[in-house]
Amino acid sequence: MIHPTAVIDDSARIAANVSVGAYSVIGAGIEIAAGTEIGSHVVLQGPTRIGRDNRIFQFSSIGADPQDKKYSADEDSFLEIGDGNTIREFCSINRGTAHGGGITRLGNQNWIMAYVHIAHDCIIGNSNTFANNATLAGHVRMDDHITLGGFTGVHQFCHIGSYSFAAISTVVVKDVPPYMMVAGNTAKPHGLNNEGLKRHGFSSEELKQLRRAYRLLYREGMLLQDAIVQLDALAVEESKVQMLVDFIRQSERGIVR
Repeated sequence: MIHPTAVIDDSARIAANVSVGAYSVIGAGIEIAAGTEIGSHVVLQGPTRIGRDNRIFQFSSIGADPQDKKYSADEDSFLEIGDGNTIREFCSINRGTAHGGGITRLGNQNWIMAYVHIAHDCIIGNSNTFANNATLAGHVRMDDHITLGGFTGVHQFCHIGSYSFAAISTVVVKDVPPYMMVAGNTAKPHGLNNEGLKRHGFSSEELKQLRRAYRLLYREGMLLQDAIVQLDALAVEESKVQMLVDFIRQSERGIVR
């Protein structure tokens, strides 16, 4: 299952049923778990751990040095990829940096289309969709079930909440709360991600309460601190609103408004 033209370092730990395509290069410090498929012309650099049942398509660069001028080759720097991810052609995912926590982490079941870049120290959750050419700067955090439209760019240190949606060519420079749809340069709120929430099984009552929360946050003209007071009262009735309130309170860059 390993093509004879592939170049694999002796220290790489590769499960017996991993497939490796033609002309791929697997360097030192690589660990690949069972069921993963590595396409042709893929370059893997370590230290990198890749979990089970991933598909990495041709010409991707996984685990290269971080694109950070402060990075030094002697510092601890890791990449960890979970299970069941699809990483399409020409994607690049860099390792972490010592000053940023030391690790870039990708969770499970993410769908990553062609030419996506995930920079150093990004922490990505599960079941997210990255359309073509979406780009994350360093230290970005993404939770779960998020969709980034094609050519979306996310500024460093931003946090994107679960079940949110960024339209094509959106430029994100502040935190995006969960459940929201954002668009534009720079990103502005455009309502709830209603279709996505329905597809993920949100009940009509949950959607009703989240619409109330959206109006308080974006439509009533209140200062953010006043809106949070109103949201606290609503969160007593609906746990999904509590998740929104917690996200806003923890935001370090401020939220999209």
